[in-house]
Amino acid sequence: MPVPPGPTRAAPLHPRNRHQGRYDFPRLLAASPDLGAHLLTTPRGDTSIAFDDPAAVRALNRAILRSDYGIAHWDLPDGALCPPIPGRADYLHGLADLLAASGDGTIPRGAAVRVLDVGVGASCIYPLLGHAEYGWRFVGSDIDATSLQVATAIVQANRLDKAIALRLQPARNRIFESVVREDDRFDLTLCNPPFHASAADAAGAHQRKRRQLGKAPPAGRATPPAPNFGGHAHELWCPGGEAEFLRRMVRESAGIGDRVLWFTSLVARAEHLSGLRRQLRQADAADVREVAMAQGSKQSRFVAWTFHDAPARAGWHAGRGAAPAS
Repeated sequence: MPVPPGPTRAAPLHPRNRHQGRYDFPRLLAASPDLGAHLLTTPRGDTSIAFDDPAAVRALNRAILRSDYGIAHWDLPDGALCPPIPGRADYLHGLADLLAASGDGTIPRGAAVRVLDVGVGASCIYPLLGHAEYGWRFVGSDIDATSLQVATAIVQANRLDKAIALRLQPARNRIFESVVREDDRFDLTLCNPPFHASAADAAGAHQRKRRQLGKAPPAGRATPPAPNFGGHAHELWCPGGEAEFLRRMVRESAGIGDRVLWFTSLVARAEHLSGLRRQLRQADAADVREVAMAQGSKQSRFVAWTFHDAPARAGWHAGRGAAPAS
C-alpha cells in the first residue's frame, strides 16, 4: 500500500530543536520496540510510518519521548489530540529565547521558571518537553476533566509531580480566571488555541486536507475518518474559533498582568494578527512580539505580550524565585 507522506522538513526548525532532518527510525525503534509494528517502506525505499494512522503517530511520539526526552511512560486513549513533537518543541525554544531577550541574554533554566500551559490536553506535551529541555516547572490547565486524568497518569508514571501540576478550568468560557491564583507568578503562559469555529468547520478542514493528500473519503462513508493527530471537540473548535479565543485571552490577561511576565499564544491564521495587534494596543500592552516559526511547508508563529515595561522586566528576572507549583 502507498505510504502517506509525513511532515516535510524543508524549512529549518529552531537551531536547538532535536528533530532536524529525517526521523532516525533505528534509534527510535531501539528505544521503543512497539514502533516496529507501524514501520513501512516507502516506494523510494525509505523507512517511515503511515502518518494518517493515529495509532502509528502515537507510537512515533512515544518513541521520541523515550529516546530524546527521557519520558518512559506515555500513551493516549483513542481520539485524544496527539501533537507532532517537532513543532511543539519549536514553540518552547522560541519561548526560551523570549525570556533570554527580556533578561540578560541568558536562557533561564531550572525550577525557578514557572510556566502556565493553557489547554494542556491529555498529552501534557508542552510540560513534558519544557521540563526535559529547560528544567522549568509547569501548571497545566484544561476544561476537560478526562484529559486531566490522562495527563495526571502520565505525570505520576514518570514521577514528575513536583515539576508539573494540573488544574481544572471550571468555566468553559474562561481562560485565566479561576486558574491563575492571587499568589501565582508565571514567567510565561503558552497556548495552542482551538483552531476552528464549529464542528462542521473542523470536519470540512479535515476533508480538504485528505483531498490534498489524494485520499478520497471511503465509499459509503459520509463522515471522514479521524484526523491523524486526533483531537476531541474542545481541542479543535470553540465558538468564534481562534480569533474569539485570542480576544478573550487578551481581555483576561489585562486583569492579571502583574502576575505574568509574558503571555503568549500560537496564532495559526495570519489574518487574525491585525485584530490581535489592535486589541493589544487597546489593552495597553507594554511590549508585543511576533515570532515566526517555519516548520516544513507550514508557516506558523506565536505572539507574545507583556504589561511590564523594560525596567520592570529586568526587575522580574533579577528577583525570580521559586514559588509553589500547585
